[in-house]
Amino acid sequence: MYTNKESYKMSKISSHFHFGEDYLTAGKAIKIARKELKGIISNDAREKIKSSRNIVENIVETGKPVYGINTGFGPLCTTMISKEETRVLQSNILQSHSVGVGDPIDHEISKLMLILKLQSLAKAYSGIAEKTLDRILWHIDNDAIPIVPSQGSVGASGDLAPLSHLFLPLIGLGKVTYKNKEITTSKLFDLTGLQAIELGPKEGLALINGTQFIAAHAVKVVEKLHSCLSQADIIGAMMIEGLQGSVKPFYNELHALRPFKGTIHVASRVKSLLKGSEIMEDHIDCDRVQDPYSLRCIPQVHGASRNAWLHLKELLEIELNSVTDNPIIINEELTISGGSFHGQPLAMAIDYACIAASEIGNISDRRIYLALEGNSPGVPKLLMEDTGINSGYMILQYTTAALASENKGLCFPSSADSIPTSLGQEDHVSMGSIGGRKAIRVIDNVEKILAIELLTAAQAFEYRKPMKSGPILDEIHKMVRTKVSFAEKDRVFSDDIEKGIDIIRNNSIIYLANEVTKKKNLSLETKFSSLFETY
Repeated sequence: MYTNKESYKMSKISSHFHFGEDYLTAGKAIKIARKELKGIISNDAREKIKSSRNIVENIVETGKPVYGINTGFGPLCTTMISKEETRVLQSNILQSHSVGVGDPIDHEISKLMLILKLQSLAKAYSGIAEKTLDRILWHIDNDAIPIVPSQGSVGASGDLAPLSHLFLPLIGLGKVTYKNKEITTSKLFDLTGLQAIELGPKEGLALINGTQFIAAHAVKVVEKLHSCLSQADIIGAMMIEGLQGSVKPFYNELHALRPFKGTIHVASRVKSLLKGSEIMEDHIDCDRVQDPYSLRCIPQVHGASRNAWLHLKELLEIELNSVTDNPIIINEELTISGGSFHGQPLAMAIDYACIAASEIGNISDRRIYLALEGNSPGVPKLLMEDTGINSGYMILQYTTAALASENKGLCFPSSADSIPTSLGQEDHVSMGSIGGRKAIRVIDNVEKILAIELLTAAQAFEYRKPMKSGPILDEIHKMVRTKVSFAEKDRVFSDDIEKGIDIIRNNSIIYLANEVTKKKNLSLETKFSSLFETY
């Protein structure tokens, strides 16, 4: 069974992705980053790239003033640059704009930035040289990934600072991670025989103008939030079993009367997970009229977060297949200096997704608290028989409360802020770069909360034995028990939590749910589509 990401990856067949021509999704970008999909530049794309480059060279030759080609940048847009100085300008802009601070971004996000930038530039509206794109592709293929500071972008006029750091290695500067070591670019050149590229007119600006820092973070948000949403549905269903909640709030007849996509999706999925459960049948005629909201409203709450995820995914796919450079080279007669570098379209959606992620953690914490109350028949208070001398699972909920509260503080929308830059030329910015970083922090916390709910639900689930649940939940409970044993007395629960976090971050319960569905030929309603096939 596919109980971890590595075994699932080995089952997939690689193919090719054509930069600048094929439709890029978050899933495809991640596949390229993880070497599960090979990215190439086709001959047709190369011809278009050369044509676009020729237009830029002609502009320089004629001396016609065009922003960023033979003028200065930002507030210096009226300063003309001579033909001889246009090349020096490109190197200078990478150096002067490399002002990032803070811890480096994750290696994979930096690699995603390279992939997303190559996709945009290969569309041949930026006047970039073919050799420059080939060097970027070399960095991707050889995992020579630039080290990029996490702070310094305001998310408009492109992610200038992080993109400048990303492309310093092209001109022999900066640092990279290569063969699991952090080295200088000069050392990389010594090891590989590469030499610095001399950037031509407009190339420096084309490299650093764009939203790839924001978009790369959004790719990770789409991946990680989707994983949390899928696992929250499974864990929520397990908690319903453990606390003997009602299945009726998941009936389609109810949700057809308020047909939000996310609500219908979640309700159908949870209902399928509970199908065939002896535990559910055992209390079908009980006198409990309704469950607390954290159980009963799983379709509405999880579903609303899923709607937010879907909205970000749809907007992100537009961005991944767009040209976010400035100016844009349309043809020989038309170049346009516009604002396609502005991060606002993604910034607002990322903030929405950040709130959506936080709410998954919020309701998960409430289910954990509910499980500890001892109000469900057969389930002891604090999920342990001998309490008093033992605290049971009480303190685990302190951790989830702390994480949920921290997330609420991180949910202030970054896109609601704007500080003018560039001497007022850039007088409205998106702060989407901050929103992207913040959203990932929130999701990291949600993963920890879900891990604790998984442990809590498995503990409650134990008290329903020897009754069986549905086939998927039973197999997941067995898998959890191979990692974390039933707790009869207090122990160092942080060890259990770390194992739970590993289960969540490895997507083990998703892969297992898919495999059980396939093996037992269950209804497609129960299928937990793979991360990579879903987006």
